[in-house]
Amino acid sequence: MELIFSTIITLILVMDPVGNIPLFITALKKVSPERRSRVLVREIAIALAIMLVFVFAGKGVLNWLGIQSYSMPIAGGIILFIISVKLVFNSLEDGETKTNPKDEEPFIVPLAIPLIAGPASLSMLLILSASPDMTALKLLASLLIASAVNAVVLMMSFPISNLLGRRGLIAMERLMGMLLILMSVNMVMNGVAEFSKLLQTGVL
Repeated sequence: MELIFSTIITLILVMDPVGNIPLFITALKKVSPERRSRVLVREIAIALAIMLVFVFAGKGVLNWLGIQSYSMPIAGGIILFIISVKLVFNSLEDGETKTNPKDEEPFIVPLAIPLIAGPASLSMLLILSASPDMTALKLLASLLIASAVNAVVLMMSFPISNLLGRRGLIAMERLMGMLLILMSVNMVMNGVAEFSKLLQTGVL
């Protein structure tokens, strides 16, 4: 249960629903209000389908590439650290300039990819799938719960934005970044500990 809970938190932080609120608002502001919910549900479903592929094919890809188990937490920690530094220091300052402002209904890009199923979340699914204690069922359950939380936050993008304001969103974004920094350091240390253990036992 503890593993599933930590996996859910990790996936939610990597998906970064709070940080995506301004981007989603920008992408959907020219979509009629009655269509916004349908577009969001569609894009979230597409992103979930893409992530499910990584859940079930992740371990096979890693085994095919010959990647050792201790490499994944170290790589994951580095990825999380880079993401967290960006969240803490860049936050939402330039978020609105990254979204396509064309007067058209977004489809797959940029909402499903890369804002939900982006490089960070897909890489993290590969990393989590390589954990020896992680089964496909546990990862699937964690992904579904994290996606549900992500969907709820994104479905409430406009009300949350009005409630928190720009400064409130920036504060939440930086808090999530700080949590990710702590998690990234812990992942790297776990990978280093596993590598050191293998060296001491003479496996490597």
